[in-house]
Amino acid sequence: MSNLEPSAKKPVNLSINEALVQESRAYCGNLSAKVEELLQAYVETERMARQTHRQRAQQSVADWNAVHDAAGSFADGHSTL
Repeated sequence: MSNLEPSAKKPVNLSINEALVQESRAYCGNLSAKVEELLQAYVETERMARQTHRQRAQQSVADWNAVHDAAGSFADGHSTL
């Protein structure tokens, strides 16, 4: 799923609703592993969304430059320079 390399674990502090933590223990034995799995999926989704946004922005710039090269700028006919 991700290109994150396995690395050393680092203890971090999280503030999570206590009732949610208690209920989640009924569904998974290793809460740290589950949070890491979900966080990794979130990071990968965000990375892909940002990459898509960058690609769309670059395509928009290229399209606009093509229009400008073909038709010029509306302001060109009104410049006093």
